[in-house]
Amino acid sequence: MTAIFNMHQAKTQLSKLVERARMGEEVVIAKSGHPLVKLVPVSEKSRKRPMGLYAGQIWMSPDFNDPLPDEYLEAFE
Repeated sequence: MTAIFNMHQAKTQLSKLVERARMGEEVVIAKSGHPLVKLVPVSEKSRKRPMGLYAGQIWMSPDFNDPLPDEYLEAFE
């Protein structure tokens, strides 16, 4: 559900609006009835994956980096 607030409401209730956005609600701030901005939570930084996490689970053909055959390249033209 989208919740639309005017500029004055947004100024007086900013903390509540931010929390609503963090909880997944779509919060839009409007001026004169026209939507201006949408509050969205900042996504968390992805955690670094440890080296070797998928060791032995992924296989790549030895010719993976070789040029594609001409018939494959022609199909893209």
